Amino acid sequence: MNETVIEKIPIAISSCLLGQEVRYDGSHKHNAYITQTLGEYFEYTAFCPEVAIGLGIPRPTIQLVQVEGQIRVRGSKDPQLDVTERLQDYARSVVPQLDGFCGYIFKRASPSCGMERVKVYRNGNPLGTDRGAYAAVIMDCLPTLPVEEEGRLMDPVLRENFIERVFVYHRWQQFKRNNFTTAGLVDFHTVHKFTLLAHDEPAYRELGRIVADVGNADLNTFADNYFQFMMQALRKPATRKTHTNVLMHVMGYVKQDLTAEDKQELLEVMDKYRLGQLPLIVPITLLKHYLRRFPDEYIRRQVYLNPHPDELMLRNTL
Repeated sequence: MNETVIEKIPIAISSCLLGQEVRYDGSHKHNAYITQTLGEYFEYTAFCPEVAIGLGIPRPTIQLVQVEGQIRVRGSKDPQLDVTERLQDYARSVVPQLDGFCGYIFKRASPSCGMERVKVYRNGNPLGTDRGAYAAVIMDCLPTLPVEEEGRLMDPVLRENFIERVFVYHRWQQFKRNNFTTAGLVDFHTVHKFTLLAHDEPAYRELGRIVADVGNADLNTFADNYFQFMMQALRKPATRKTHTNVLMHVMGYVKQDLTAEDKQELLEVMDKYRLGQLPLIVPITLLKHYLRRFPDEYIRRQVYLNPHPDELMLRNTL
């Protein structure tokens, strides 16, 4: 029996999260969910900027420090050790290597790799937070690339949001390779309409108006601007309220075929989801059942109903 070969999606990741012993003390921070569960769908390429710039293993610890209004990366015990520019330069050298990648998972709280809330010190005392020096350059240079930290991936909403964006990014790259035409872009937008609606309704409406003018624009410039707007909208996590709004829209395509009892059951299930009494997978499954009985091509093609592999069970906890 032939097994289906899954095309794994390329993802960049902090080396220590894969179990590589590259931390300052020679340890690692292996994350089993990342390597085992997500590893079924993601192909990882590891980066450790601190090792890459020659700090070695083990090595002196570093931290973010405010110096004369600037955030620097200096040795925790040796303030003469300043690796700010080295980390930033290395990040710029990595950016071209990330062409074709669909996401980046960073190590949280790291002065090099943390994507947010990394402690900043002044005169030995905590002052506030900022981004790690390496991660900040990656994020600024690749603003549409989905990024997340391993700690935040343990939050069901943030986890689903990141993975959904990774799959959107992957589909966009396939579109750019295989069907980069005006009609192809309109189709890409069409199948992602309900996905956008679940995240950001004003952006959903604005992107609809923008796409209506695609025929009057340079496609390359238009596509870049469109996708940046789209990915910015998708960073906003969907909520039970916005999901319920989309579910009601989907129901509108089948309700004329349903019996009064079917409609009542569907509305009750959707309301229980809205109130937090059921996970999202329940109303989605019921809607899919009715859509199999009463097919609609427009709804069938909506990515919202199948944004990522069912085996990840991401909607079982939302």
